[in-house]
Amino acid sequence: MASYTLNLSEKLNLTENARLSLSNPAELSQAAKKEGGGFPKKRFVHSKIQRYLGGRIFIALVGPRGAGKSVLLKQIHNSSTASFYISLDSGAGLRLFETARELSQNGVRLLLLDEIHAYPNYGLELKKIYDFVPTLKVVFTSSSAISLHDASYDLSRRVRLVSVPPFSFREFLWFAHSQEFSPIPWKSLLSLTDCRKYYGLTMHAETYFKAYLNGGNYPFSMGEPEPLPIFQNMLDIILTKDLLYSSRLSLEETQDVRRMLEFIGRSHADGISYSSISQNVGITKYKAQKYVDVMVKCFVLKRVMPKGTNVTKEPKILFTPPYRLLYKGYDDCIGALREDFFADAMSHHPGFSYLKGSVGEKTPDYLVGDLVCEIGGRNKGRSQFKGYSARKKIIFTHPGTLDEMRRPLFFAGMLE
Repeated sequence: MASYTLNLSEKLNLTENARLSLSNPAELSQAAKKEGGGFPKKRFVHSKIQRYLGGRIFIALVGPRGAGKSVLLKQIHNSSTASFYISLDSGAGLRLFETARELSQNGVRLLLLDEIHAYPNYGLELKKIYDFVPTLKVVFTSSSAISLHDASYDLSRRVRLVSVPPFSFREFLWFAHSQEFSPIPWKSLLSLTDCRKYYGLTMHAETYFKAYLNGGNYPFSMGEPEPLPIFQNMLDIILTKDLLYSSRLSLEETQDVRRMLEFIGRSHADGISYSSISQNVGITKYKAQKYVDVMVKCFVLKRVMPKGTNVTKEPKILFTPPYRLLYKGYDDCIGALREDFFADAMSHHPGFSYLKGSVGEKTPDYLVGDLVCEIGGRNKGRSQFKGYSARKKIIFTHPGTLDEMRRPLFFAGMLE
């Protein structure tokens, strides 16, 4: 709590006596409310949360560390009446159900719980609040999908999950450069006329794309000239703290995870699967799958399932941007980084998969619904689709190119 109190006090320019009094939960809540008013811009997901607040079901804001979940919670606090904020990362000794019941008896109607995965057995506590404190709504944040999976039985039918991802490129342009663009509809990607019109409006925005790929997709990177050391610190926290909260891995196993991440980060994007991880890291295929699953739930890795004939069911393993840059320089891994970005942008699409044929057979990169996609530099052309029959084909290029078949890669970050 000491470090949190100090940082918050500095931001609010509080006196020394006021800093000391922040150990009081009510004053911490009030300070969080005031801090929420200091962020005038709101994440795109904020309006969705506001709509959901009208229901009885609790709301879970789920996303990676640094994506802005705490700020969202404080903004909600600032715009609400009869609300109370608690940071469970610094709530040692707190008895959650008893605290919630007491707050409700004192007129609180909205309880905002930050970093709930730091509280043991929180699923059971939330169930009790939902069942026995009916006047109280709860919004909580978690940086670990592992803890939500473990608590899913207790939270069944009581919680609505709301994803809080890093910035899309369109959202980054709004927050970092105050440039507001309408999204491009998915169906417009197939219309050269529509794309030319949209490119005319957004072409200059591509100059910021490199900064976005270098970590600008996280809110804390705004104004930060060297964000990658912060990502290294976050990864260390995930491996040494978040995984201990979940009790999924031992300290020895986290060393295997570190070696696995280094192998993936230093390799090309193609060919990274459970089998290749097992062979190159010296662990069993079962453990490779287990470790990948854990890091997917911690929002560091991403799996893309295959689609094609005569293929194994092993997924393709990619990083979520920009974690690959912890292992290779930008110019050395730009090809893989492009794929990381595209997979992250398409991950919400139910028809997203990667194409895989027989051994040695050349196929395009990805399938999004019935659209076949290739990712690469501006020199990629029609030969990438040679021998592959599909009516809808697009090459997403970076730097951006626009013609009958090619579209700028950054368009994937501007979609609805």
